[in-house]
Amino acid sequence: MTIRVIIVDDQAMVRAGFAALLAAQSDIDVVGEAPDGRAGVDVARSTHPDVVLMDVRMPEMDGLAAARAILHPPVGVVHVPKVLMLTTFDVDDYVYEALRAGASGFLLKDAPPADLIAAVRVVAAGEALLAPSVTRRLIAEFASQRQAPRKDPSLRLNGLTPRETEVLELIARGLSNQEIAAHLVLAEQTVKTHIGRVLSKLALRDRAQAVIFAYESGLVRPGAAGS
Repeated sequence: MTIRVIIVDDQAMVRAGFAALLAAQSDIDVVGEAPDGRAGVDVARSTHPDVVLMDVRMPEMDGLAAARAILHPPVGVVHVPKVLMLTTFDVDDYVYEALRAGASGFLLKDAPPADLIAAVRVVAAGEALLAPSVTRRLIAEFASQRQAPRKDPSLRLNGLTPRETEVLELIARGLSNQEIAAHLVLAEQTVKTHIGRVLSKLALRDRAQAVIFAYESGLVRPGAAGS
């Protein structure tokens, strides 16, 4: 199955380079481009991509506002693609807020070409792109700056079983399904089942939002051992 992608970036050379790289892959089809967030929303609505590569800083409408518009469309808009944020900086509050809004992860613009291709495939498959060396540090930094969790997410933890809570904590610490399975001595399929229940009970979109929830609820503390 071909992955439909659009690229939203205010730099024409970046768009062209990414488009050439991705279009060369047999399973990826670049179906549109846009030079700013406002145009990106329009292109996303008209082309129905599977993945939107979204720059963070752009004129007219920045990537955060555009991601929110795409991920939380008005009534009548059925198709909601995955959004992968692109940034020059490894710590950026725009990226943090985009993850809170439902973006599936982020990628540094200077990442190796193979990482970009892999990222598109990972996000299209419904997984979150969480690079432990960067994403967890970013989330921890900005979560620590928010003294009062919004809507008291800690109360929602009460709906999880002890095992589900444990799985959520390990997700937030950057462990893969395979690593969680080894840590808890469970089958990987059982871990996937637990993750599915966690996301469903907490009304979370994917692993990226699960990581943010774990920090904001206080389940995982920034700077704590093992994080």
